[in-house]
Amino acid sequence: MGEKACPFRVNEYKENQNIAYVSLRPLQTTVLGKTPMVYLVPFSLSTYKPDQLKRPKSLLDKNSNNEVACKKCKKAEIKKTCRKILTPKMEATSSKAESTLQKSSLDVHAESNKWQYKSTSDAVILSADTESSQDGDSDEGTTPGMDDFSGLSPYEKKRLKNISENANFFASLQLSESAARLREMIKKRQPPESKRKKPKKKENGTGCRRSMRLLKVDPSGVSLPATPTQPILVADENPLLPPGPLEMTSENRDDNSELFKGFLQTWAEVSKVSLGRTRSKNTEKELSSIKSYKANLNGMIISEDTVYKVTKGPIFSMALHPSEIRTLVAAGARSGQVGLWDLTHQPKEDGVYIFQPHSQPVSCLYFSPANPAHLLSLSYDGTLRCGDFSRAVFEEVYRDERSSFSSFDFLAEDASTLIVGHWDGSMSLVDRRTPGTSCEKLINSSLSKIRTVHVHPVHRQYFITAGLRDIHIYDARCLNPSRSKPLISLTEHTKSIASAYFSPLTGNRVVTTCADCKLRIFDSSCISSKIPLLTTIRHNTITGRWLTRFQAVWDPKQEDCIIVGSMAHPRRVEIFHERGKWVHSFLGGECLASVCSINAMHPTRYILAGGNSSGKIHVFMN
Repeated sequence: MGEKACPFRVNEYKENQNIAYVSLRPLQTTVLGKTPMVYLVPFSLSTYKPDQLKRPKSLLDKNSNNEVACKKCKKAEIKKTCRKILTPKMEATSSKAESTLQKSSLDVHAESNKWQYKSTSDAVILSADTESSQDGDSDEGTTPGMDDFSGLSPYEKKRLKNISENANFFASLQLSESAARLREMIKKRQPPESKRKKPKKKENGTGCRRSMRLLKVDPSGVSLPATPTQPILVADENPLLPPGPLEMTSENRDDNSELFKGFLQTWAEVSKVSLGRTRSKNTEKELSSIKSYKANLNGMIISEDTVYKVTKGPIFSMALHPSEIRTLVAAGARSGQVGLWDLTHQPKEDGVYIFQPHSQPVSCLYFSPANPAHLLSLSYDGTLRCGDFSRAVFEEVYRDERSSFSSFDFLAEDASTLIVGHWDGSMSLVDRRTPGTSCEKLINSSLSKIRTVHVHPVHRQYFITAGLRDIHIYDARCLNPSRSKPLISLTEHTKSIASAYFSPLTGNRVVTTCADCKLRIFDSSCISSKIPLLTTIRHNTITGRWLTRFQAVWDPKQEDCIIVGSMAHPRRVEIFHERGKWVHSFLGGECLASVCSINAMHPTRYILAGGNSSGKIHVFMN
């Protein structure tokens, strides 16, 4: 029929226990080609009577000129629909609808007429005023009570049915009860307090009692004079040892025992070794054949007899005695101890002796090239001592209580002059032939810190220093106390530098260890304004807080090979060629279960000693 849905708008909704207001604004739509006007009038299901359905006079008067009746077939259809919708449906649910309508009421305002009705039980009845162009016949056999009501279109009948179904649906939802429960829950739920309320102080309340002694007031109320504060004496954890020579007393042995006397005699009788002849022979033999060098390395093993704890705390420095008949190892610890181990003596416990020549970490150890019975040790405590085993004494070579020493090396082959590096970046020139324990010259450098100092093995006037970021090469003949400018500066490093050393035989190479996990090898064959970088070896050099820094050193027997510890598992000590190729790895299995940060190689024999953070020495030997 071309019907169009008629939307309606509910203007207002109010709840009242007994009253329901319903009004709909008339909306225009098209029914049978015309425009009907739809209104809502009150209707009660409980008090329904057949003769009660009558058109309001206002509507009859308003639409007097319009035809109201529809055709007979139309009214018969309306009669059936009304019976089907109103009579059985609403009567069956009248009690339920009334209870629902009593709880919720609608207020619908008409555009022209506004009605308000108050009743205990209200309902809704529709009144339609339809304009039609066709003449309608009167209904026959209409439903009682519907004779005076105008004919309903299919739209009104469908709308009436929807209203009834919606009322039943909303009644089943029980929205009013749910809303009431939500309101109760919201009221019970209180928001948490943002800040803790501080208790108000009592203005007139009595305060707590306090001790007059703590208030420094005598019983009469007079203030007592302030007592003078006494300075608190803090004991130094590492007090400096007294100046001058110290007796060589062992901390783990009885000084009067025959064993200790025999130990000192053994070290005193060690013959002087001519390192120059041995070096020249090994250089010609080993440098010409890397294969024979690898074969000798493969023959070096470690066992339980060559592993022992020598010092208390981490090892900071190591040195191997150049003797070819005895294996003597020296280690300097963070605690200031110097441990000596004679591996030739069995059992191994009887060959270990510990001394305390320093109060702070021993950062550098060297056997004197002129007299191997002399062991020189340098410490953070600002002292440089020489252990003379023939006289069983630690002599004091250099002392500066205002500074802290980091490294040293011999400028002269007879070990008469030394160059000492300080942690504050300065350097000292020391001559052992002059009396006293002071330096000959104190030089200020451009470095903020010096970690290692090493002298060129051939041109001994040159020495190299490793600072925090830069590496400098100086000429000892041109040192200026105020400010000494370096001959060459190596600035390729991006992080902290641990060490820098010349190659042991010719000095034509320099190896550096840096915290950027790279070992760098430079060509120092020509000391000029610039030293080129030859090789960069990728190697993990991050040892951590509790481990001593790695320091890559040269093998004294092999000019082109370097030795360095490793963080890899299983633990090992590795050897690399100057071109970056891997040469050998020393694996010890269960005997080598820790990281060897500091390593030293024997100058003539195939013996490697490595020290770890627990004070143990691991020795690989043929």
